[in-house]
Amino acid sequence: MKLILVTLVAAFFSCTQPQQDAAAVKRLTPTEYKQQAEKEGILLDVRTKDEYAAGHLQGATNSDFLNGTFAESIKALDKDKTYYLYCASGNRSGKAAKLMQESGFKNVYNIGGYQELKSAGLPVKE
Repeated sequence: MKLILVTLVAAFFSCTQPQQDAAAVKRLTPTEYKQQAEKEGILLDVRTKDEYAAGHLQGATNSDFLNGTFAESIKALDKDKTYYLYCASGNRSGKAAKLMQESGFKNVYNIGGYQELKSAGLPVKE
């Protein structure tokens, strides 16, 4: 009986406590990005070509995560540089950042969604 209770308590806490993932993608708020952006880094917009053309952050380079060539295209990038990724909502940029980390990139940040960044006052080109 005591063993069952200990097992149940351990199972409960293992499910309710957030799991720490050593390879978790680093997420920055727009304010944190503004502070980081003063340092050197590369801004990647991982939305589609049409989304990018409709408006993007100044200085961003488009690298479409959904077009099927993203994994191949990052092979040409310098793994020692710092990368700031964004998309429409932060979902694709999170997945793209995870892929980059798995490919050996050390300094990759998901800075979220375009509208959120634009609303925070980051300069855009439309």
